[in-house]
Amino acid sequence: MEQERVEVESSIGLAIKQASVALRGAMEAALRPLALTVSQYACLEQLGQRPGISASELARSVFVTRQSMQTLLQGLLDRGLLTRPDSPPAGRALPAELTEAGAALLDQASRVVAQVERRMLAGLPSGHLDRLRADLAACVAALVDPGVPDA
Repeated sequence: MEQERVEVESSIGLAIKQASVALRGAMEAALRPLALTVSQYACLEQLGQRPGISASELARSVFVTRQSMQTLLQGLLDRGLLTRPDSPPAGRALPAELTEAGAALLDQASRVVAQVERRMLAGLPSGHLDRLRADLAACVAALVDPGVPDA
């Protein structure tokens, strides 16, 4: 029995990966003058929107391991962009929050990343952004929802 093969020229998975790599590269280049990596920016963005979330939640939302998150947080703490209590207010978690300097840098970084996204999406026809977002969400759901049968 012959196995089904993906044609490289028409592979949606490959196109998504290429877009992801190109986006990350453009974001890294745009954030470099601010001395931020994409992971550091993502961490600041999450903390800006969800102050005090646990390091575990932060790691999941930024797509890094808990160990990597600790290193990332320490670097941001050393730069004075975050604060953390010396002892946990409850349980074992040491919730991090942005400092004034962290919030100011996040504001700059968010504008830079928004420019990158606008550049990436500039070639889409008017009105297609919502469709693209919905289609990508459907792709994710199909892969993470065990109730969706394989085609």
